[in-house]
Amino acid sequence: MRIFHILLITILFSSISMVHSKDKNNTVRVGDVITIMLPGEDSLNKDFQVDKQGRVILPEVGPLFVAGKTEAQMVSSVTLSLKTILQDLRNLQVFISKRQLIVNIQGYVKQPGEYTLSDGDSVQLALYAAGGLRSGAQLNRLQLRRSDKVTTFNYKAFLDSGDQSLLPELQSLDTLFIPASPMVGNIEQEFDPSKLSQAGDATDGKKAIKVFGEVNAPGTFSYKSGTNLVDVLMRAGGVTRYAGVEQIRVISKNQPALFNLKRYLDTGDDSLLPPLEVGSTIFVPKQEEEIKSGSNMVYVMGEVAKPGAFEGKKGATFMDILANSGGPTRFAESRQIRIIKANGAVINFDLSGYTEGTNYQRPPPISAGDAIFVPEKTDMNEKSWLKIAPSRAVRVLGEVQHPGRIEWSDEMSFLDLLAHVGGPTLRGDTTRIEIVTPDSEGNNQVYTFNLDSFITKGKPDSALPTIRAGATIRVHDLPQDPSDNKAQWVRQSSDSSIYVFGQVNAAGRYRFTNEMHFLDILSAADGPTLDADIHNIRITHRDKSYSKVSKLNLALYFETGDESLLPIVKTGDTIYVPEKNRIWVDESKETTIRVLGAINKPGRYRFNDSMTLLDLLAEAGGPSNVAYLEKISVVNHSLGKGQARTFDLVEFSRTADFRSLPVLRAGDTIYIPNKDESVMEQVRVVMKDVFQIVATIALIGAL
Repeated sequence: MRIFHILLITILFSSISMVHSKDKNNTVRVGDVITIMLPGEDSLNKDFQVDKQGRVILPEVGPLFVAGKTEAQMVSSVTLSLKTILQDLRNLQVFISKRQLIVNIQGYVKQPGEYTLSDGDSVQLALYAAGGLRSGAQLNRLQLRRSDKVTTFNYKAFLDSGDQSLLPELQSLDTLFIPASPMVGNIEQEFDPSKLSQAGDATDGKKAIKVFGEVNAPGTFSYKSGTNLVDVLMRAGGVTRYAGVEQIRVISKNQPALFNLKRYLDTGDDSLLPPLEVGSTIFVPKQEEEIKSGSNMVYVMGEVAKPGAFEGKKGATFMDILANSGGPTRFAESRQIRIIKANGAVINFDLSGYTEGTNYQRPPPISAGDAIFVPEKTDMNEKSWLKIAPSRAVRVLGEVQHPGRIEWSDEMSFLDLLAHVGGPTLRGDTTRIEIVTPDSEGNNQVYTFNLDSFITKGKPDSALPTIRAGATIRVHDLPQDPSDNKAQWVRQSSDSSIYVFGQVNAAGRYRFTNEMHFLDILSAADGPTLDADIHNIRITHRDKSYSKVSKLNLALYFETGDESLLPIVKTGDTIYVPEKNRIWVDESKETTIRVLGAINKPGRYRFNDSMTLLDLLAEAGGPSNVAYLEKISVVNHSLGKGQARTFDLVEFSRTADFRSLPVLRAGDTIYIPNKDESVMEQVRVVMKDVFQIVATIALIGAL
């Protein structure tokens, strides 16, 4: 019986232990995934992860704290929360569907950050999730931080043995920190173990020997008893080819000393080796190049492949010295090589012209102490006055693509220079290019060159203007459009302009060339206005030594198309288009006929022999309503004395006898009287007055 009780108690304690173990495994942790299933509720039928605060965020309910609760307690909490918004929870299922860990990984890993791991994942899998360790991580000092407790473990020992017991178990909210090795330094850079080993093998800088300067692998090296300077230099990879081995500097015990490695290697005397102590410093300087000088040296400077001093052996020529320096580079201005003689004289030499066969100057002789300078080419876009002397430059101003100072060569022509600056712009006036160039005696000569005529007529290059160094070329600009002459007239010379006045749409001063004709300039002025009298256009020719005015009937030209009617206009001429019905200003009384009286448009009218009285009456608008047409008077003044004739227009309209039309001449006067001035009208007025008097007397008698 007693044995039975003992077995019962043992079984009971085992059951209690199993329950406690089961409750521990069913505890909700941060990172776990909780699944809720409720038919008909799509917003709830999903997985919910427990966040770092130990909560799940339920739709329409909000955050619910569940971390640390058993699964049954969690189900009860979720059910109670959902009852506040739902009534039917009979089919509700809530359970832990996945165990997970939230671990923060920091330090020397490729992708530090917060990661979600599966339950039971090791430190190695956590490092794999962060992209692995970076080169330079200190493997024996990894840290696991849990709350306020920090545990340090040796990850390298695990990698060497594979013993999982050397790694701590991970829990949610753990922080895994991977430090960097002290060998990496405090500057972020790509870790290279081979370079690190070449930089020395010392771990304590205060006790190390420092080697720098012209050695292949400078760095800090650990001190070993009995180490001499040659041993340390060998550990530093040896000296470079530029090392000054005769002036090696050694500081030991704060005492500087010089060591001649060349002498030691020549003698093998160990007593020459300086003693080394902990913390010694070794510096190998760079060998200073010996300055080459002497009575036989020739110096080559500037844009050559290998500038320097060269020995001018007997018989060495300019080409020999230039070839020894590697020749001019592609940036060299080989047309302006200068040889500076030992006595201070300067000789210019055109190497390009010499090699092309266009310059027959022989290479200058070279002697000891001379210097050859090969200048750099000048970029057109840079400020060149510091590189090009005024005696070798040409100035190009105005409407060209790249105005400025251009280096000049006598092989060039005016067209070469114009092409070098990119040519004229679209607004450039190529008919009057101004050139100021010095002659052989240094006096400036002024030329005006017509590039358009040169090209269209195909003239030879001998017709181009002469250009020398020091010349100035200016290309004037044209107005932007024909009506843009108001702002351009100051720069536009009068001998290249035509003046247009009167009844045109855009009167003014216009740029003109002798290759243009009358219609060109009239079109540029936008043509005549509606009030223009195109029958009497006047052109004043100012290019003559005497006064000359041409008269143009433009309407007749449009009717006949006769080009001979158009005047020949030149620069400087003046065109005047008068206004209609203003002929009395321009015409004398002897060249017109006056129309007066009862006419619609009385005035002076231009007359020619082909016109008749009817033409004049029609041009004057015809007689008015009160005109007395039976007594039209024509006064003739052409014979020196006045003669008058009358003309019955009413009778002429019945008979159409053109022979009855009076003969008209320039200077005559036509008068159309008023009906009030006729005899019948005067009789009618008198009879009207008589009848009024008789009627008055009769009325008085009746009274």
